Amino acid sequence: MARQYFGTDGIRGRINQRPMTAETALRLAIASARTFAPEGGREVVIGRDTRRSGEMIEAALIAGLTSMGVTPVRLGIVPTPAVALIARETGAALGFMVSASHNKFEDNGLKLFSPEGVKFTDEVEETLEAAMAAAFEGAYAAPAAISELANLPGAAARYLERCLETIGKGQDFSKLKIVLDCAHGAGFETAPEALRKLGARLTLIGAAPDGININAGVGSTATGALKAAVLETGADIGIALDGDADRLIVVDETGAEVDGDQVMALIAGEMHRTGRLKGGGMVATVMSNMGLDAYLKASGLVLARTKVGDRYVGEHMRQHGFNLGGEQSGHIILSDVSTTGDGLLAGLQVLSVLAARGGKASDMLRVFTPAPQKLSNIRYSGANPLESDRVKAALAEAEAVLGDRGRMVVRKSGTEPLIRVMAEALDEALMQQALTLVADAVQAEA
Repeated sequence: MARQYFGTDGIRGRINQRPMTAETALRLAIASARTFAPEGGREVVIGRDTRRSGEMIEAALIAGLTSMGVTPVRLGIVPTPAVALIARETGAALGFMVSASHNKFEDNGLKLFSPEGVKFTDEVEETLEAAMAAAFEGAYAAPAAISELANLPGAAARYLERCLETIGKGQDFSKLKIVLDCAHGAGFETAPEALRKLGARLTLIGAAPDGININAGVGSTATGALKAAVLETGADIGIALDGDADRLIVVDETGAEVDGDQVMALIAGEMHRTGRLKGGGMVATVMSNMGLDAYLKASGLVLARTKVGDRYVGEHMRQHGFNLGGEQSGHIILSDVSTTGDGLLAGLQVLSVLAARGGKASDMLRVFTPAPQKLSNIRYSGANPLESDRVKAALAEAEAVLGDRGRMVVRKSGTEPLIRVMAEALDEALMQQALTLVADAVQAEA
């Protein structure tokens, strides 16, 4: 069935425009209660990031849940992985995170987590879509069964404790000079507190949210300020979170950006060395670099690939016994602790290795030599350009040019009106030729 609400990662869009309206949140809350707690009497946890519209969407969720006799438990401003954690540890019927992740404040979104703290499958989302369509037509709780709002103080502290447990006692970051960019988002309190507890010498940017500055020139998708701060302060490393703190980007001491593939390679190597890596390798998406695959193979490890989206990575990890996976964009799942992407948790693993080894981040985080790869994002309006004959012909031609020396990944974004065209090849000129062929065709149809 054609989807009206759900995309790659929950529901997301321009606030006060379909699908991201208070009505959508109300419908979703009612539909979720009927689906997962039809008798009422359960709890549902709700977290949000710092954007201004968060309280409005949260209020609509609360109204829908209470009308069905389900108790909303408000966590306040917390990272997305904290919602997954609290849902799992409290036995909640489900968890909601109100966030549009790396998008600017004009957008908002809703991410859902099961009682096990995992994102729902496509099949469950389709069930919810159907229930949302009929949300206002069914029965509600009797007057005496209408629930009351509850709050859970200390949710962020509980999440922080779990993250710190992963690197063991006695860890000392006092020799590390770190710049931390919190994107004016959900991690603006928890992430700095974690690093201060470990003794790091900390410079903060993006840690003063005002409701409209989330991801504005800061965070994992706008690393210019972080790079400048690392160079200006002579820091050993820089860490950037995104708006809901479920992903990270690392900047080394030279100001060079390090993508998620190199971070995952470092973590995989360390976990393999210490006997903690499960599944004989790790899971990544089709966007991850060919160099990561080659690095793992050289160590006798496998790289399993999924389609784009950390929930698909997580599904494959659970089904096949892996405990490490993630995306090149910086969503990294360490499933012994977290069931979803977690920027702080992944960052702590990197910093722990740097603190233990000493040396330079630029050396430590160049784990493998990446194959030339480039991503082009093309905004479109109207019909999906990927359905045009012109684009299909260009893609076929590009794949013929690449042969077995490279690959193309072309897809529609699930969160924005963008076509993402990625080309990768062993030879940079070949990569660029293939990318140009497809990107030009998409641009002409956009």
